[in-house]
Amino acid sequence: MAANLTIHQVPPEWKSQPMYHLPPWGEPLIVLFILGGAMFLTRRRNIQILGKRKEGYHDSYLDSDSASSTEDLLWYHPDNDDDDDSQYPLSASKHLSKRRACCGLVVSTPNSSRFSAHIHSRILQKFPFLVEMFYWIITYLFYRLTKVLSQMIFTKSIIEVAQAHGLAILEFEQFSSASFLFPIKEYSVQHWFMEGHQDALTALNRAYALIHIPGTVGFIAWYYYTAPSHPTFSTIRRTLTLTNFFAFLTFTLYPCMPPRLLPPEYGFLDSVRHDKATSIWMSGNFVNSLAAMPSMHFGYAFVIGCTMIHHAGIYGRTLEKGETKKSWLWKSIYCLIGLGYPSMILVTIVATANHYWMDALMATIVACAAYWCNRIFLTLLPLEDLLLWVLRLEKPIPSTGETFRQKGGRI
Repeated sequence: MAANLTIHQVPPEWKSQPMYHLPPWGEPLIVLFILGGAMFLTRRRNIQILGKRKEGYHDSYLDSDSASSTEDLLWYHPDNDDDDDSQYPLSASKHLSKRRACCGLVVSTPNSSRFSAHIHSRILQKFPFLVEMFYWIITYLFYRLTKVLSQMIFTKSIIEVAQAHGLAILEFEQFSSASFLFPIKEYSVQHWFMEGHQDALTALNRAYALIHIPGTVGFIAWYYYTAPSHPTFSTIRRTLTLTNFFAFLTFTLYPCMPPRLLPPEYGFLDSVRHDKATSIWMSGNFVNSLAAMPSMHFGYAFVIGCTMIHHAGIYGRTLEKGETKKSWLWKSIYCLIGLGYPSMILVTIVATANHYWMDALMATIVACAAYWCNRIFLTLLPLEDLLLWVLRLEKPIPSTGETFRQKGGRI
């Protein structure tokens, strides 16, 4: 069957001049600038890291969702719709144990609010966005482990296995009963760019290398700053994170060679390598180059696009507190980003031969599954409580959207 896939076509000569190549410190600097800006914009101005701590109620306790009685304030609701502690003042002051729902049970966990005066707790209270940065560092470390685990499973045969999986995907797209879903072949897309549009392909190479991590980090920072509520933000963050973990499991158990690494007789060119457009985040000994299925580039872009379209308000739904009806101009901008960004990423991953069409389709399915069951992460709250206790650290109340709304902004 693999013989039927052979193209017998030599890729055109690469003639495009490489675009400006960032120095090794360029990409980390961009990401640090985004994260630092988010920390600054979402900081709590009324909290001092050093000096005497000022006690008092936070305005988030006084909204319509706050507990309505002293008994409610003394209770940590096990079905809290979020993964933040939202420490109620009376409960925190008495350091009562938390009650968490876990696998159908209600368990008691230690209350780390007694450590709120510790210097590292104050830092987090001042800059709550640091918690989000911690979550994503953990996620990135898990990604780094996929290559190691996959090599342990498949040992020396991993290259052959990954190549066989890549060819199986091409075979499925071209010869299965579902071939109507893939009317344009991947190599046809790349060859269109190679034959007369190489400068555009050079731009896509750079976009593939530079947009994925900074773009996703930028979205998380923007959404934390503007989201109407932390539960809404957390739903999207948990969806992205669970999409990651579903993908990591696939990377480990189903290594898949991207088109650009297949033998040359299949017609693909490794334009990213020719253009020296690799990213510092996608290089090194722990980067898994055999992780084409599913495409996390498209998975992230799909979730971001759906979030933008959701907040565009183009269909009838009840607005959240903190939201307002948008003008047609802003609706158009949100929809343009929501549709344009995933479309651009889809063209990029296929034209650069980094992914198959099937990779994008599976990323869409994985992202939808992650959204449907994202609350599974709430079962880890007891472990988080124990970790906070061990670290003698109080988890801060999120500042999601506070500064934005205080300045009159509405998402």
